[in-house]
Amino acid sequence: MSRILPPLVSYKEQKRKYRIFAGVWGLAILLVLVFVAYLFIARSGHWLVHNDPFNHVSWIVILDGQSADLERSDYAINLMTQGKADSVVILGRRVFRDKNNADFYAEDMIRSGEIDPSRVYIFRHDDPSTIEEALSILPWLKQRNADTVLLLTSAAASARVNNIFNTLGGGHPVFITSDIHHYLYNADNWAFERESRKIWLREWAATLNSKWDLLNMDTLAVDLKKVITPERLQEEKVPSVSIQTEKLISIKDAIAKQDSSMNASDRKDTIPKDSSSKK
Repeated sequence: MSRILPPLVSYKEQKRKYRIFAGVWGLAILLVLVFVAYLFIARSGHWLVHNDPFNHVSWIVILDGQSADLERSDYAINLMTQGKADSVVILGRRVFRDKNNADFYAEDMIRSGEIDPSRVYIFRHDDPSTIEEALSILPWLKQRNADTVLLLTSAAASARVNNIFNTLGGGHPVFITSDIHHYLYNADNWAFERESRKIWLREWAATLNSKWDLLNMDTLAVDLKKVITPERLQEEKVPSVSIQTEKLISIKDAIAKQDSSMNASDRKDTIPKDSSSKK
């Protein structure tokens, strides 16, 4: 019987070695998973950002959707004043019945006094997505034989936008993007900041969705009959928004003004009335 079954001690030793072997492998797999998770958390925020170095571009295209700080417009103004860009096209969606974001962006840009209005173009549209925006503006850029075009969008959307425009453009023109830093998105610590997490989730979902949409799309062919031409700023009057403001006064002045009006009212009440009547 002892020749057929191994001794009990030998069986226990094999089980112990097997548990050690399985534990080592399990620990190794766990460490690999932790490393991959750390790498994903640390780098995935930067994978959404695409920054291309450049010296000069002929055109800047500002995509709609910038924040109230108008950081994209400020970035474009800075480039144009430095001589790194020739002209700018401002894209904007309709936000009211007859009002468009592009009008507000252009008005603010001209109000700076640093940009020649003849170098600013307005492209009004109602496109709901970045792909639709690209399909609208690409034919005009191709028609003008633009060489290199700088796309200004949010930092977290720059890689997605770069891929969409270059895929549909087919390499002509060449589209580049810049990392425009904004306080709402922190690519380094996105997992620990609420707004950054929201932007991270939204942009990764949009990136995967755009990859799927581009699977069945080819390079955009230019149909000259369907080219939508942006309007040059000097050829039209940009609607301006006038806001009436009242002068603010301090609390002390308001109280003094109220007291003076009450005193005047009291003096009026104390004036004796003529009770005599004509007979």
